[in-house]
Amino acid sequence: MPMNRFFVLRLMCLALSALLGGAAMGNHATAQVAVKTNLLYDAATTPNLGIEVGMAHRSTVQLVYGLNPWKFHSQTHGTRMVRHWVVMPEYRWWTCTRFNGHFVGLHAMGGQFNAASADIPVPGVFFGGANLRKQVRHSSLEGGFAGLGATYGYQWILSRHFNLEAEAGLGYCHAWFNQYACGECGPRLSDGNTHYLGITKLGFSVIYLF
Repeated sequence: MPMNRFFVLRLMCLALSALLGGAAMGNHATAQVAVKTNLLYDAATTPNLGIEVGMAHRSTVQLVYGLNPWKFHSQTHGTRMVRHWVVMPEYRWWTCTRFNGHFVGLHAMGGQFNAASADIPVPGVFFGGANLRKQVRHSSLEGGFAGLGATYGYQWILSRHFNLEAEAGLGYCHAWFNQYACGECGPRLSDGNTHYLGITKLGFSVIYLF
């Protein structure tokens, strides 16, 4: 009798686990909207917000906006900044169901920047123009950019309403800019443009699903 009770209890626990797991999976399969923030972007002093909307069983679209309005001052380096705003739309296709598991995507990007006396750790190659990594260390650059790329990522289900997401993207970006001498209201030195090929997205995000 004790063994029978133990067996029945074990079956009940397994059934309950299956039901809860199915409910969580079902919620993610039927979820229509998710909001998110990229913690890596937040850590780089750029607050950001993304909205992702389900379009079909295995497809979603999202729009991410990031804004960095800060200036940093020090006696040794003067004013440093990588002020910018960026908008990134993206289409995603999921291998299982939306908001769960592996996905691939196509993204675009566009925005404006104002950077000076900064080290920008952008892993990629500049070609056909200026190397912005080098120029922004000793001058001020103001301009815009636009590009596109491909994304791969994965989402982990934490609970009925929360997910974690990791993603990376490779692509192309074109930038155009005016170059100024460092300092407040420095004289304009030149203008130019350049092309970039490399990482265009890198994220680790917390997500809330509705």
